[in-house]
Amino acid sequence: MDSLRYEKFSEFDHDDSFFDSLKADYTEFPVWLKKKANNGESAYVLYDDAHQIEGFMYLKEDDDAEDISPSMPDGKHLKIGTFKFESKGTLRGQRFLKKAFDHAISSRSDDIYVTVFEKHEHLIRLFQTYGFYKHGEKESANGKEYVYARSMHDVNGDVLLDYPLVLSSQGRKFLLAIYPEFHTRLFPDSKLVTESPDMLEDVSHANSIHKIYICGMRSVEGMKRGDIIVIYRTGDNKGPAYYRAVASSICVVENVRHMDDFPDEESFVKYCSKFSVFSEEELREYYSKRQYPYVLRFTYNLALPKRPNRATLIDQVGLNGTRGFRWSHFELSDVQFNKILELGKVDESFIVNQT
Repeated sequence: MDSLRYEKFSEFDHDDSFFDSLKADYTEFPVWLKKKANNGESAYVLYDDAHQIEGFMYLKEDDDAEDISPSMPDGKHLKIGTFKFESKGTLRGQRFLKKAFDHAISSRSDDIYVTVFEKHEHLIRLFQTYGFYKHGEKESANGKEYVYARSMHDVNGDVLLDYPLVLSSQGRKFLLAIYPEFHTRLFPDSKLVTESPDMLEDVSHANSIHKIYICGMRSVEGMKRGDIIVIYRTGDNKGPAYYRAVASSICVVENVRHMDDFPDEESFVKYCSKFSVFSEEELREYYSKRQYPYVLRFTYNLALPKRPNRATLIDQVGLNGTRGFRWSHFELSDVQFNKILELGKVDESFIVNQT
């Protein structure tokens, strides 16, 4: 089982073959590794099940952003100092970038930037997808690198270019219920303390920024790109849902499709397979039966630090607690949504209210 760990430089193998290409690009890399180890610093390291390194990312807070032309704007910079991963079709780049964005929010950084050689086209495309733009260049003994930056304040009005920010003023708000067995697989950062704390396997649907939800609720068809979703984990049959069911996460709609929108089964499976919790066999069965014809794709923006349960959502948020009213999918008012954010102890930096 692959695992992503935040480790001290002194704890991982500097001679792992994974680092060979970085040593080739940066002559000072071995000295840099040793220096970071001596300073007691840490980085994100991804291991495969044989304990071989397959991904690495180092983040540096309060970076001075020297020798960049033109200079970076004034502010607090978070630098992605070193970043490499073996893709293997699991969209690991998204997993690492999510960590970088979360780190930028928690450290109150004004922007994130990274230097990258022109030859690393796949990395450049990944950064551009999530709002990084070419700011300038940096010259060093290793050659010219491009500087890609991403402001944590500027708003583009797009789900991906603004990720992980939630543009509260630009979309409607909804509650969407998900059963516990699917919830834990889709939202590993939102697991309850009563669930297993073990690191989840490095699979796309668990660790990606994007999620696919397949359902039979016709009401989801009315949601539009930019609408906001409060994920509601239903009861787990280990006690009354009144206390066990909780709001867990905030997501933003990318699009909603019907199975009839896909020209054939293959295109449906290809679209869903990387981001859904279902196997290829299960997806084909769903396509054949058409029992759950609605396909909702959304971004996973943040986990609520504190998870209001059903009792709190009824008593303090004012959601419908009438017996017989099913909490599957329904619209929230702005007041209700904002109260959920308040009760969930959401960092205000995630939410943008400008019109």
